Amino acid sequence: MLLKRTCDIAGVLTALTIFAIPMVIVALAVRATSQGPALYWSQRVGRDNRLFSMPKFRTMRTDTPVVATHLLDDASRHLTPIGSFLRKTSLDELPQLWCILKGDMSFVGPRPALFNQDDLIAARTAHNVNSLLPGLTGWAQVNGRDELAIPDKVAFDVEYLERRSLLFDLRILGLTAIKVVGATGVRH
Repeated sequence: MLLKRTCDIAGVLTALTIFAIPMVIVALAVRATSQGPALYWSQRVGRDNRLFSMPKFRTMRTDTPVVATHLLDDASRHLTPIGSFLRKTSLDELPQLWCILKGDMSFVGPRPALFNQDDLIAARTAHNVNSLLPGLTGWAQVNGRDELAIPDKVAFDVEYLERRSLLFDLRILGLTAIKVVGATGVRH
């Protein structure tokens, strides 16, 4: 646990050094291309089902309903002009480095559910996945991301719970980099 936290802090400091200027550019681009703040803060479910606020660069219009994107009738019509690009490149996720620094998240773990994704929260709790810190990326993300049904996502989360190790985390991070470059598994 201490080793993972140490790696998370070192990774965040490195990432902030590399991505500080791109993050400023993205924030300015979000503000220039749509009305509203650059960041969108959502209530997410963390370790032991505690809620925390998670920032992302805003990819949706400010009048979009607060539900998981797959529950929207036509998610693409809610996207900002650069929203699709930010999602496909995962640049919208960079502000979550703050959550890793605070200790609400880790680089690798199950993606944090929205506060109102009751079915996902219940399934994870039933399998003790809620005992893990949520992650910026995870085993489910590299095995399907947005394309996975909830039972499949939870199965990958359970597999991560059972197999977690520093080497497994490094494997997931490497696979994440490959998926991000190819924009694999992103619906909108």
